[in-house]
Amino acid sequence: MVLSKPFIQNTMDTLRIYWVLIRITVPIAIVTEVLSRLGIIKAVAPAFAPIMNVFGLPPELGLAWLTGMLVGIWGAVPLIFTLAPASTLSIADVTVFSALILFAHGLPLEQKIIQKAGPGMTVTTLLRIIGALVYAFILHQVLSATGWLSAPVHPAWLPASNSATWPDYFWDLGQTMVSMLVILFLLSWGLELLKLAGVLKLLMAALSPLLRLAGIRGEAEHLTAVGLFLGISYGAGLLIREAQSNRIEPRQIFLSCAFMGFAHSIIEDTLLMISIGADVHGVVTGRLVFAVAATAVVGMVLRSLSDKAFFQRLFRLNIVKAEA
Repeated sequence: MVLSKPFIQNTMDTLRIYWVLIRITVPIAIVTEVLSRLGIIKAVAPAFAPIMNVFGLPPELGLAWLTGMLVGIWGAVPLIFTLAPASTLSIADVTVFSALILFAHGLPLEQKIIQKAGPGMTVTTLLRIIGALVYAFILHQVLSATGWLSAPVHPAWLPASNSATWPDYFWDLGQTMVSMLVILFLLSWGLELLKLAGVLKLLMAALSPLLRLAGIRGEAEHLTAVGLFLGISYGAGLLIREAQSNRIEPRQIFLSCAFMGFAHSIIEDTLLMISIGADVHGVVTGRLVFAVAATAVVGMVLRSLSDKAFFQRLFRLNIVKAEA
């Protein structure tokens, strides 16, 4: 009975999240399909070409990334194979695009949460977008030079893709929404099992040396690890409380939020992207290495700033005090 309570709560939370996702994803997917059939996406795709060409990706996927940045990963995933059929993509393509999505998604909501912990919303949002662009570029260059992951992609899960007729499209969309619910339950229950078994706690402890390399120390280590495994809502949510109590130094809070911007929900979000064909080393190993290196660079910049410059440009104590 004791074990059943967390799972009942977890199930109810998942259903609430799913209902929110349905209300966002379905209208966006239908509008995207209408625009596609009218030829509008094909007409506007060249506008995304300058950016997407840098990563060797079809320009149409720029619309999916834009959707992901504004709405979140679950808003973008159903669009991917509608905009660019799986038959036209390689594993490298999906891995590079997944990197863009994993770094920069759901920015209005997630960055608002981070802002409440003190770091400026504009600068942390720019850090995530720049991080996405730099990492995806490096990844693309490595994969292009080596030919690694050049094989055609074969997704384990194929969200709604191109359908000949509207009835077929709505049937595929319905299947995608059902699959989404199943995946959400599997991920949320899996995380709950890892928490109950104490595995997450062990993983967080093992991560401490890695976070120290990034310049994150003390209590900020634990909270950053929480964000890495469970997401910004959890990690930054705890940081807000610590910021209000003045138990963590502001520069450490900023570093923690910067790291979480580069890498968070490392289990749930990553498994989702792997299910559509992304390579695990590209979306986990490389991303973690980049997050540590990039955060260390951010730390060097922070140490070079005076307190006046830091609190004027990067960190807002008045926001933290207002939330207290």
